[in-house]
Amino acid sequence: MLAILIAFAALALILPLARRAFGRKVFLVAALVPTAAFVHTLTQSSAVADGGQVAEVVQWVPQLDLSIAVRLDTLSWVLALVVTGVGALVLLYCARYFTDAEEGLGRFAAVLLAFAGAMYGLVVADDVYLLFIFWEATSVLSYLLIGHYAGRKASRGAALQALLVTTFGGLVMLVGLVLLSVHTGTSRLSEIVSLAPSGPLVTTAIMLILVGAMSKSAIVPFHFWLPAAMAAPTPVSAYLHAAAMVKAGIYLIARLAPGFADTPGWQEVIVGFGVLTMLFGAWTALRQHDLKLVLAYGTVSQLGFLMVVTGFGTRETALAGLALLLAHALYKSTLFLVVGIIDHCAGTRDLRKLSGLGRRTPVLAVVTALALVSMVGLPPALGFVAKEAVFTALLDSGTAGNPFGWVALVGVALGSVLTVAYSARFFWGAFFTKAGVETVKPVKRDPAFVAPPALLAASGIVLGLVAPFVDAMLVGYSETIPSEGEGYHLALWHGLEPALAISAATLVLGAAIFVWRGRSVQKVDASAGSAAKAYSAVLRAVDLTAARTTSTTQRGSLPFYLGVILTVFIVTVGAALAFNRSWPTGIKFWDFPAQAAIGVVMIIAAIAATRATKRFQAVVLVGVTGYGMAGIFALEGAPDLALTQILVEIVTLVAFVLVLRRLPARLGVRNGQGNHIVRAVVAIAFALVMGAVAIVTLGAREALPISLQWPDLAYNQGHGRNVVNVALVDLRGWDTMGELSVIIVAATGVASLIFISGRADNLPRLPRREAKKKIKAQRISAYNAQVSGDDARTSWLLAGRTLAAGNRSILLEVVVRLIFHPILIVSIYLLFAGHNLPGGGFAGGLVAGLALVARYMAGGRHELGAAAPIDAGKLLGAGLALAVGTALVPIFFGQAALQSSFIEGEVWLFGHVEFVTSTIFDIGVYLVVVGLTLDVLRSLGAEVDRQQEDDDKNDEDSTDAGASDEQTQEVTA
Repeated sequence: MLAILIAFAALALILPLARRAFGRKVFLVAALVPTAAFVHTLTQSSAVADGGQVAEVVQWVPQLDLSIAVRLDTLSWVLALVVTGVGALVLLYCARYFTDAEEGLGRFAAVLLAFAGAMYGLVVADDVYLLFIFWEATSVLSYLLIGHYAGRKASRGAALQALLVTTFGGLVMLVGLVLLSVHTGTSRLSEIVSLAPSGPLVTTAIMLILVGAMSKSAIVPFHFWLPAAMAAPTPVSAYLHAAAMVKAGIYLIARLAPGFADTPGWQEVIVGFGVLTMLFGAWTALRQHDLKLVLAYGTVSQLGFLMVVTGFGTRETALAGLALLLAHALYKSTLFLVVGIIDHCAGTRDLRKLSGLGRRTPVLAVVTALALVSMVGLPPALGFVAKEAVFTALLDSGTAGNPFGWVALVGVALGSVLTVAYSARFFWGAFFTKAGVETVKPVKRDPAFVAPPALLAASGIVLGLVAPFVDAMLVGYSETIPSEGEGYHLALWHGLEPALAISAATLVLGAAIFVWRGRSVQKVDASAGSAAKAYSAVLRAVDLTAARTTSTTQRGSLPFYLGVILTVFIVTVGAALAFNRSWPTGIKFWDFPAQAAIGVVMIIAAIAATRATKRFQAVVLVGVTGYGMAGIFALEGAPDLALTQILVEIVTLVAFVLVLRRLPARLGVRNGQGNHIVRAVVAIAFALVMGAVAIVTLGAREALPISLQWPDLAYNQGHGRNVVNVALVDLRGWDTMGELSVIIVAATGVASLIFISGRADNLPRLPRREAKKKIKAQRISAYNAQVSGDDARTSWLLAGRTLAAGNRSILLEVVVRLIFHPILIVSIYLLFAGHNLPGGGFAGGLVAGLALVARYMAGGRHELGAAAPIDAGKLLGAGLALAVGTALVPIFFGQAALQSSFIEGEVWLFGHVEFVTSTIFDIGVYLVVVGLTLDVLRSLGAEVDRQQEDDDKNDEDSTDAGASDEQTQEVTA
């Protein structure tokens, strides 16, 4: 089963590419996996018969007792057959339904196959969290399928509506699943059902789960999303809204019923909402003129029917419900596929415009009739067998003293009457000849187009004829519910009994209502109005609230944002401190007197920064506090932290300077500062609270810190003496990997704010050969200038002459030319020495970044392109790939992720050499930091330079144009 899930995912990823080679036949390729899954599920029939099961478990996170657990028992076996069998036929149908010119065909095939895989995973999942993952995956994938016609507003709206409703229910359901899992101490669904706990907490959890199931299966009041979803292509409706997605909620109810049917409120909710949904959906179906909407509201009705039967909680209703679920999947998917064929042949689904189609397409009419026979409950269809079982089970429950048995029996009987009425109306509207309506001239289609619905319809009849065999395969599920006596068994003929009389009555009354439809039913306005209007009202309220909240809080004022954040911190943390009773008894002010001196300098600089009138002055003063912190780190014996802090301060200062070029030199030029007293109060209060937090936190420690064990861990496990570096790349490598991802996101965000027309790296490049020629030419030019005594400035850098003469500094060019390569060598030294000495990938990357900063400052953006002729994004991606690869490779050797290995030996000329695989991770860190620096330089530096040059050029052009106009006016005068 796990291999099947992987196959679904793998082929779904390939299908968009296969679309180019296969055209619409890509659906035939897609059908291979569900077909194979269907065959595999069939081969497990003997294993799941009589209550058996097949289970597969793969440990995921053993520490949290999380595992990928799947299980195939009778219930999941039936649903898996439905999901894979109907899915394969729908994919085959798509190969005829769509044309090669259909836009996004490969994507549609991939998403539909992925949905089939997610649905298969949902029905076989035996872990509540795995089930929830697949549950939400079906919602997201259904959103993409319903919104396939993205250019249509109706499709987009219907897709969003289905996503919001089902996702809301899924999140509510998740709370219930978590409560059940915590209460029972296990996340295995089978174990939870077998334990069947009780109590107020369990009742709450079950009610929350039922909300999720009802929203997924379109039960009132969540029903309105299903008719709206008919904006999707017909194959989507035939699969998702007949056989798969809408069955998810019914499946979950059926799964929980053996253990929780006696939970207080269960039968009230199941019977009440189920009967209401069945009656409402069937009555509304009679009002529709679109054949697809007739089926949509009919599906809502049938889902209510299924909810009543599968969730009622007796052995007989469980057997009848599972048989009805199978029958419904067969006949309802058939009817949706038929509607798709009618739409293609006749060009309309409006039953008022269809006339004489039955004579033109007799095979299609017969297929439709077979499906409708099963839906209304006529022998020998499986629908008749299932409906007889339902009536008998509910009648027995009612006579045994259960009042909900009578309520359910009356409700489903009335619903069955309406089902007969709208089924007759469907067949009449689609195929009969109508007076005054032009006879339809259908377009000829490939006969194979009818094959999938014909096979489904025939299956409903054949399974009815072999009802005892079906009973033998389904009874394993019903026997999970205790029953007195032998119990009911499925059969095509039980003799003359009350259930047969009820069935006959529903047929007669339904036919009468169909005949009566023109005088009464058609005049009654029954729509989904109230629920749909409530949904729209909620969305409008959310939009309005969001707009008002945004206008109030998102002013575009950074001081306001900071003020809110800091005020909330002061109030919440200050309140916690006020009730704190573990204040330290003594405070140690310093370890060395120099620390006090550094602290005084930092305080003075911080206060001076608040009084600064120029931006650059403020930046430098803020940097003093950073350098002071580096000094404290050094005094405490942390050279790594001190080195890194200094490098970060330098790079940050450069970034600030690059930004300040486009801002006024003085503070408060454009926006004056106000509320000085309020800002001062908030700042001082925050400082006091933060200081108190530091004191309390440091004084609250009772046990020895784990950091005392890090030197031994770093040496014995990480094979390194630099505790800081080993911790970053080995002991807590997962954290570092996450931080690398954050760095890449930050770099992307910064660049996205600067680049206007595109995100592509457009730095001017200098190819290697051209660079060599340019260097040679510069040397010859410098020699000739020296011989001739020319005082013209020579260029010490490749792009030096691209700068304006007023912006060039020969001294800076000479210094950069001399120190660039030594700085890079130092950075590489820090990279490889960092495992045992101060340094590492982060410090080495910052040093290399400073070398690039120097080249940029000396020669501008052209020099930066010559110094780093590589896209910054490639460096960032390569670094992250190395880090992730270092995490994944050990898994293939049976070790834990990020497990490092140690290699040592004697190497000629180098002597004893040691190498730890975590160094590769550190190289990834190095590349990410270099890439980040390059990205900042090319966005805040090079791109800003380019934009400034364009602005200056535009100003010059405007000036020249103005002067030309003045001259023209003078000549004219």
